[in-house]
Amino acid sequence: QVQLVESGGGLVQPGGSLRLSCAASGFIFRRYAMSWYRQAPGKQRELVATVTNSGSTNYADFVKGRSTISRDNANNTVYLHLNSLKPEDTAVYYCNTYYQFKDYWGQGTQVTVSS
Repeated sequence: QVQLVESGGGLVQPGGSLRLSCAASGFIFRRYAMSWYRQAPGKQRELVATVTNSGSTNYADFVKGRSTISRDNANNTVYLHLNSLKPEDTAVYYCNTYYQFKDYWGQGTQVTVSS
């Protein structure tokens, strides 16, 4: 079955950086787009970035220029580098893929930006 396992979250000061990882299994990873979403307390889940199976990337305006999504098809892993972090980036970050007409999610990793 499809499994997505995120890691790399934590507490970071404003202006700091983090690298989130998502290890995928249960499907042919290289064939599918992968995305990162986030959900802050009391807010809806929102798309952060997507990398297609061909490596094309798209970013939400609120992270554009300070975030990089990448994938390692040899290791079935997708990454999200977050730079110049702001307190408003505080959220649970989720890995996602759409496989066989269904959305799959990881358990999420907490990112807290605070001094």
